Amino acid sequence: MSDLNTPHTGGSDVKVPILIGAVVALLAANVYLYTQLDRLRSEFSEFSKSMTDEVTSLKESSSVSTQTARRSLTSLKDELEAARRQAAMAVGQAKTEAQKHAEELSKRVASEQARQTEQVKTELTAAVTKAEENANTKVAAVSTEVGAVRTEVASTKSDLEKAVSDLKRVRGDLDGTASLVATNGKELEALKQLGDRNYFEFTIKKSKDASRVADVGLLLKKTDPKKNKFTIEVKADDKSIEKKDRNANEPIQFYVAKARQPYEIVVNQVGKDQIVGYVSTPKVQTSRN
Repeated sequence: MSDLNTPHTGGSDVKVPILIGAVVALLAANVYLYTQLDRLRSEFSEFSKSMTDEVTSLKESSSVSTQTARRSLTSLKDELEAARRQAAMAVGQAKTEAQKHAEELSKRVASEQARQTEQVKTELTAAVTKAEENANTKVAAVSTEVGAVRTEVASTKSDLEKAVSDLKRVRGDLDGTASLVATNGKELEALKQLGDRNYFEFTIKKSKDASRVADVGLLLKKTDPKKNKFTIEVKADDKSIEKKDRNANEPIQFYVAKARQPYEIVVNQVGKDQIVGYVSTPKVQTSRN
């Protein structure tokens, strides 16, 4: 029973040392913090002093730089003003020299223009004289040529008139119409010169197929050189007409739908299985319908 009434002191004996340890640790921490705070204060004080010194130094440097810049600016203004004065003087001098040079150039230009004008007048006078001489020479030459041409034209006209007068008017085989007939190349050329009709020369050999002359077909069927006769078939307007045993230099006449005047065939030469001649057509072709 006595053990139950005795106070239990074991737990309290343990707590006391723990509390003491905690207090000691707290004191140690406070001492450490105070020490660190004091060190920081010392370092901040040194930093503040350093910054103050640097600011002071910067102010002094800035003051010196500002003064130097002001002096430089003043010097530059003076130099600029001096340069302006020199430029104004140079411009005035340059203007004077330019005016003198311009006046000199103007005099030279006027002199050169007068010289060139005089030279052009001289050359123009010489050119006109030469042109007149050439023109007179050419006129004389042309007059000579014109005279020769006139003589030639007169001779040609005379030959043409003679050739036309030599042409024979032969009665054709259609409606008793008579036509001028050419018997050779010279007379045919005279007919062409008259300009009344178109003339198409041909040389046709005996063949199975018709030969195209102008706008008609000619098929040679038979020749008799000894008698100067031939037989020919004419194809026009999708029709065929046989002209049998016709004589050389005899106009063979026939009508086509598109012309009021007749077409004519004249054979000048009759050879063996071959004829030579021409086809004559009216220049103005007007339908007979």
